Amino acid sequence: MIPRLIPARPGYLRVVRASAWYDLVVTAGFATPWTYALMHDALSSLGDALGTGRLPELDPIQTLYANLMGSVVVVWAVLRILRPLPVHGLLDGVARTLFAAWQAYALAHGAPRFLWLFLVMEVAFGMVQLAPWWRHRRTESPSARDTSPADRHLGV
Repeated sequence: MIPRLIPARPGYLRVVRASAWYDLVVTAGFATPWTYALMHDALSSLGDALGTGRLPELDPIQTLYANLMGSVVVVWAVLRILRPLPVHGLLDGVARTLFAAWQAYALAHGAPRFLWLFLVMEVAFGMVQLAPWWRHRRTESPSARDTSPADRHLGV
């Protein structure tokens, strides 16, 4: 037995797409060394203006990791904009949980406090995208829970 499509309502797919647009706007500047240098300066200036701290001085390894993160997130965002699927919302919710954990870790270890702005967005989009899956998991029958993930219809 194939369970009903897990949350495939148009509203859910709009959330998946909205989170992708947010990611694209926020991370596109991290995708290249040149744009990251501009983002780094802008975020440091924001930290100064808000009194929440500056980023550490720019260095090649920091730039590399920012570019790797920016490139992957931009590609992932474009996929979710062009072809939002329920499983993309599930995976994005899991990724946001990880990002939020690492952002909280960084904040606990002295990262500039403006990072809270990004942490709030990660948690919000993560909760909105994971909540329907949690509800579905609680309400599905025990026999459906025993079905192999390969046998389940996750929107792919």
